[in-house]
Amino acid sequence: MEKIAVSCEEPSLDSYVDPRFGRAAGFLIVDPDTLEFSYVDNGSSQAMSQGAGIQAAETVSRSGAKVVLTGSVGPKAFQVLFAAGIKVGQDLEKMTVRQAIDKFKAGEVNMATAPNSSGRGA
Repeated sequence: MEKIAVSCEEPSLDSYVDPRFGRAAGFLIVDPDTLEFSYVDNGSSQAMSQGAGIQAAETVSRSGAKVVLTGSVGPKAFQVLFAAGIKVGQDLEKMTVRQAIDKFKAGEVNMATAPNSSGRGA
């Protein structure tokens, strides 16, 4: 199965999904079959006044992930992810990374066809 990038608050499978894609603390890059993961820090995007979502999308693209699981994705970040062939699962806040991965593996995550945020500070 393809690697999955999950926006997270801490580098742990038991961390909560960070609802903000562009300003997430970081991303767990997870092999959904083994649950082995690496952590990619997104701290530089958090400090940006503009363009955080685009930078986060480029970071995820470089990680090799083919799926993103998160809360909200703005239009510019969504466009970068879409152009890179990365599928986006949104509205997954209020659960742990592990729960989001399990939900994805069970086929219970609808892949988005459009962003669910205006992208202004979300």
